[in-house]
Amino acid sequence: MKEPKRIQLAREIWVGRAVLEKIPEVCQALDLHGEALIVADKTTYDIAGRTVERKLREAGIKPSVSLISDANSEVVEKVRKSSKGVSFFVGVGGGKSIDVAKLASFYEGKPFISVPTAASHDGIASSRASVRDNGSPVSIQAHAPIAIIADTAIIKKAPYRLLASGCGDLVANITAVRDWQLARDFKGEPYSEYAATLSIVSAELIIANAKVIKRYTEESVRKVVKSLISSGVAMAIAGSSRPASGSEHLFSHALDMVAPKPALHGEQCGVGAIMMSYLQGGDWEIIRNALKTIGAPTTAKELGIPPKYIVKALTIAHKIRPERYTVLGGGLGRKEAERLAKITGVI
Repeated sequence: MKEPKRIQLAREIWVGRAVLEKIPEVCQALDLHGEALIVADKTTYDIAGRTVERKLREAGIKPSVSLISDANSEVVEKVRKSSKGVSFFVGVGGGKSIDVAKLASFYEGKPFISVPTAASHDGIASSRASVRDNGSPVSIQAHAPIAIIADTAIIKKAPYRLLASGCGDLVANITAVRDWQLARDFKGEPYSEYAATLSIVSAELIIANAKVIKRYTEESVRKVVKSLISSGVAMAIAGSSRPASGSEHLFSHALDMVAPKPALHGEQCGVGAIMMSYLQGGDWEIIRNALKTIGAPTTAKELGIPPKYIVKALTIAHKIRPERYTVLGGGLGRKEAERLAKITGVI
């Protein structure tokens, strides 16, 4: 028999226009009271954090604000130090603020509410936090948000590039799940069919609705946000990032390390998924065509990254998380990497 397993999921999920106004109701339903710490950067505070602060005060909750400019271990510790006496955290942002709030609240043993201002990656709903430690990106197991409040009117005001990046992160689930299956078959790694299926469905919904998403309406935002939430739930069920993070994420992390000016995380994962799908023997052209339709990058030029860094990232990606088995195996040589990037049209 398998060992008992605990799955953490959000208890309240609100998606739609003007749902940010519902935060007092959410707090009441979850019995959240006392003091709250809002974690945001200057931009996301102006976009939504100020409203969150006002609505919490109206609900009889004392809010304080921690403005951040980066997502690294030092910032997480700084936020923790400013959270004494706080009952819960609210992360307001597209990625960094939510990851910092997620990790700080986890270390403090407090719940947190996720308030995304952009749909740029699945961190808005997952139990994983991506921060930098000693200059290198790390993915840390934390806890899932107790609530997600995704106001589509606010998210639609974000640059379209961020929504397209979220789509890149989602289509990458296809290669992530295939890598997970390889790890199951060759390394005996635990595998959850349910989590894998949910993750794939999240990716397929993006591919099937690529033209709808390109219109950039609130319907577009709703479809992407729901898929991001489903992807986060898949990771919660799996108890790891396996359903949504494979060789394409290793490529993206490697690119962050070698490129002078990396692109957005989801953009890089989308391009990585094209190449990794080719290596896996998958239908990589479906992924590429969906990203093209959406308007997400599919080439090094569109990422704004010189080809030599794409090749370099491909050759070192397998070293990022050596314990995680993927299609990259023991790594690619320079010639293999160049061939892969050229065949798929990335360079």
